[in-house]
Amino acid sequence: MQSQIAVLLVNTGTPDSPRVYDVRRYLREFLGDKRVINLPWLFRKMLVNLIIAPFRGPKSAKLYEQIWTSEGSPLLVNSKNFTIAMQQTLGSNYRAYTAMRYGNPSMESVIIDASGQGITKFILVPLYPQYADSTTGTIIAEFNRLIKKHNTTAKTTIIEPFFNNPKFIRAFAEKIKAHNPQEYDHVIFSFHGLPVKQTERMHPGLTCQQANCKNEFNKVNERCYYASCHATARLLSAAIPLTEDSYTVSFQSRLGMNWLKPYTDEVLKEKAATGAKKMLIVSPAFVADCLETIYELGIEYNHLFREHGGNELKMVESLNNDPRWVDAMKEMIISSSLR
Repeated sequence: MQSQIAVLLVNTGTPDSPRVYDVRRYLREFLGDKRVINLPWLFRKMLVNLIIAPFRGPKSAKLYEQIWTSEGSPLLVNSKNFTIAMQQTLGSNYRAYTAMRYGNPSMESVIIDASGQGITKFILVPLYPQYADSTTGTIIAEFNRLIKKHNTTAKTTIIEPFFNNPKFIRAFAEKIKAHNPQEYDHVIFSFHGLPVKQTERMHPGLTCQQANCKNEFNKVNERCYYASCHATARLLSAAIPLTEDSYTVSFQSRLGMNWLKPYTDEVLKEKAATGAKKMLIVSPAFVADCLETIYELGIEYNHLFREHGGNELKMVESLNNDPRWVDAMKEMIISSSLR
């Protein structure tokens, strides 16, 4: 009998519906994670349950309503389509599963299901190209907790952050090249924002400036999100290719004051003010289109750019189930299965 390997393809998560109740429940689970909001338990619970979820829930629900499809949440739909493609390319020795760190399908339900199917090995795939404690880190921690909780005897392997994987870079570069970036005034690589202190915790005692995170990816800053974002942009710009002055690295979706800069919305305003009319924007932090790409980049920032004098802000869609991306992940998974 051939061994069965379960592949858990894990993303952040999504509400079950765009209803306020479901969005609030999702926000409570997501933002209640100590790795996402690094505050003492009581303060975090009060902040999330008494302020963020009650007030942000209705606003977020309206945004989800604008992007929700007949099949459901775009993130879940794109994730499932990717999983189907992975199952087809991996073959019968593997069982590919869609899982979410928060919301459904939960990691726990998937591990329970897989354990009942005679699985001999789990391969965990956090679907984040760049490492951050609040994304990859929390998925790994939860995976290890659940494996221990359910006392599974299956072996486990975890896919490392893959922002510098040549096939991943090639797949994203081809997506960008299809839009003829040379025809645009400027290209923005917009990554999800994080608090500065969360990134600098990855190289204790050193600021990102002292660790040279903007210009170099090395042993000191190899777990620093800021360093890997800039490294991703350098690799993509070389693959396209783009000149150094033709693109900007920026950060979106900030929730506080001391977050990674420059902020994407501010960059768009500045570029519009200096005469840029046609801009291309891409977020290599996401491998599946979701609220942060479809709405924030494609709708909100498009309006913002036009309000400040621009004519067109074109969003490059994410990898989703692109065959080149499927092939890249297949190679990573098969390599991991041999370890």
